[in-house]
Amino acid sequence: MIRLLLTDGHAAAREELRLGLATAPGLEIVGEAGTGDELLALLASAAPTVVLLDLNLPGPDAFALLPALRRQYPQVRVLARGDQSNEHYVSRAFDLGAHGYLLANSLPMELRHGLATVAAGRPFLCTAIGLGLVGHFYAESPASSDAVRSTLGLSKREMEVLGLVGEGFTNAEIAAKLFTSKRTIETHRQNIITKTNTKNTAALIRLAVRQGLLPE
Repeated sequence: MIRLLLTDGHAAAREELRLGLATAPGLEIVGEAGTGDELLALLASAAPTVVLLDLNLPGPDAFALLPALRRQYPQVRVLARGDQSNEHYVSRAFDLGAHGYLLANSLPMELRHGLATVAAGRPFLCTAIGLGLVGHFYAESPASSDAVRSTLGLSKREMEVLGLVGEGFTNAEIAAKLFTSKRTIETHRQNIITKTNTKNTAALIRLAVRQGLLPE
């Protein structure tokens, strides 16, 4: 059973999270916090196994909370939730003690998967950022694209889409660049997710590291 303490600086957002997770099997919400101080006050009594940490949580700064959580509650797993996909921002969250990172606009299904993954002791990175990191590398290293395409089983067009995803373009912008429809790009992105088995994005990152596409 995952004992979840969820946080968000906005009451309406917390309610939305609570309702979205209410029917998730094997999960119990044991507390909610709207500020960093509320989170710290609840930790001992709520005894969560996982904290869903809003990185925009009002004072103290959520990035200051991460090392404190790691030091005082080493048994608690932390899934950070933020609105930035910048790799330095995400890396900082992991460096300070997060066990996973999820974009705030991720779908409820991915949120549930992320919670289950970190609760099981594994790192988690949401699909959008995982594809972006690998796609960015492909865009910068076109010479390796044939080997990468062969390894991951992607078509040339899927590789183009992945590279543009890595550069931060939206589906509509990619469609304009490739002179096709937004729906076609959405189909390509879904095919990429299916072929690379990015239901568990950590597997894609590990594969990229093994192939020398990303630094360890």
